[in-house]
Amino acid sequence: MGKAKKILNKIIVYILVIFGGIACLIPLLWMFRSSLMNSVEIFMTPPKVFPSKVLWSNFTEVFELYPFLTYYKNSIILVVLIVFGTVITSSLCAYGLARIKWVGRNIVFACIMGSMMLPFAVTLIPTFIMFRKIGFTDSIIPLIVPAWLGGGAFYIFLLRQFFMTIPRDYDEAAYIDGAGHLKIYMKIILPLTKPAMAVVGVFSFLNTWNDFLGPLVYLNSESKYTVALGLQLFTGVYRSEWNLMMAASCLVVIPVIIVFIIGQRYFLEGLTMSGVKG
Repeated sequence: MGKAKKILNKIIVYILVIFGGIACLIPLLWMFRSSLMNSVEIFMTPPKVFPSKVLWSNFTEVFELYPFLTYYKNSIILVVLIVFGTVITSSLCAYGLARIKWVGRNIVFACIMGSMMLPFAVTLIPTFIMFRKIGFTDSIIPLIVPAWLGGGAFYIFLLRQFFMTIPRDYDEAAYIDGAGHLKIYMKIILPLTKPAMAVVGVFSFLNTWNDFLGPLVYLNSESKYTVALGLQLFTGVYRSEWNLMMAASCLVVIPVIIVFIIGQRYFLEGLTMSGVKG
C-alpha cells in the first residue's frame, strides 16, 4: 500500500511538472508563431495557431530596418566585460569574507547584506549624477564599473556561502607549504567552486543581456544601443511592427537558451550546493 502511494505521488508530481513546463513554453511558442506572421494575423479573433503563410522574411527585415548586428555586438562586449568582472571581483570579496579573519568582518558583511534591501531606483539618480559629472555618460563605462567593484551583494553572498562549505584543512595545508592567500584563492578555492562560479556567471549574463533600464539611462547614441534597447525601436506612437518585434525577440532569446544549455549542469549543481552552511 505504501509503495503504491509513493508511485501515485511520483505520477502526480511528474504530471504537475509537465503541465508547468508546457505553461512556461506557451509564451515562447506564441512569440515564435507571431514572428512568422504579419501584424494583422497576430491579433486576429479567434487567434490563429499557425500562420497562413510563413514569413521567414521577418527575420531578415529586422536587420534591414535597424542595425541589429551592431546592437548584438554592443551587448556581447558588455556581457563579456561585466560577467568577467563580476566573477573575479565578487569571488575575491567572498574569499575575504569567508576565509580570512579580520576585525569588523561581520559588520562589513552585514552592511553588504543590508545594501541588498535598497531598490535600484533609490541609487539610480545619485549614481547617474556622479557619472555625468565625471563625463562617463553615453558610454558603457557606468554599466561596467560596478561589475569590477565587487560585482553585487547577491553574488558576494552566494559565493561566500559556497566558500564556507570548503574545509579549512586545505588552507592550513597550503599555509604549511608556504602559500599565501592569493595562491590559495587561485589554486584551491577557484578549482573547487566551479559550480558556484557558473551560477554567478549565468545570473550575471542574464541580468546584463536583459537589462533595459541601465542602458536606457546611460546610453544616448543609437550606435551604442544594446539588444534590449533595440527591441523598443519596433514600437512607435502611431504604429508598431509587432511581427518584427517578435522576430527580433526570438533572436535575442537564442543566446540565453544556448548559455543555459551549456552551463545547465554547473548551474543546477551550484544552486543545490550554495547556502548549505551559514
